[in-house]
Amino acid sequence: MGIPSELRDMWVSKSKTPFLIASPAEESKLLRSKQCTNEGVRAGFKAATIACVSSAVPTLAAVRIIPWAKANLNYTAQALIISAASIASYFIAADKTILECARKNARLQDSLRHDNKVAS
Repeated sequence: MGIPSELRDMWVSKSKTPFLIASPAEESKLLRSKQCTNEGVRAGFKAATIACVSSAVPTLAAVRIIPWAKANLNYTAQALIISAASIASYFIAADKTILECARKNARLQDSLRHDNKVAS
């Protein structure tokens, strides 16, 4: 059962050739969106690194000093506290950076459209 290998190979070979040719404007939009995504990933990684350190130090110190934390926070709980802070800061920073970059690109496109209307 399943897809015969001849059909699968035919579909795979067809998917490599683009059906439509992108215009230069679409290619520049795609390039800008990739740049925004890369900026977001870098900003998110920086924020996650800082959050990891800033949440790990007090968590690990509390587990050794505070009796309640020593009794109730096992290794899994400590890891969850640290990773939750890191994951949240990654997504918040990445989202903010990508939205800021998209807003900047939208303003650029509006100003270019306005300049084209004024020139003609």
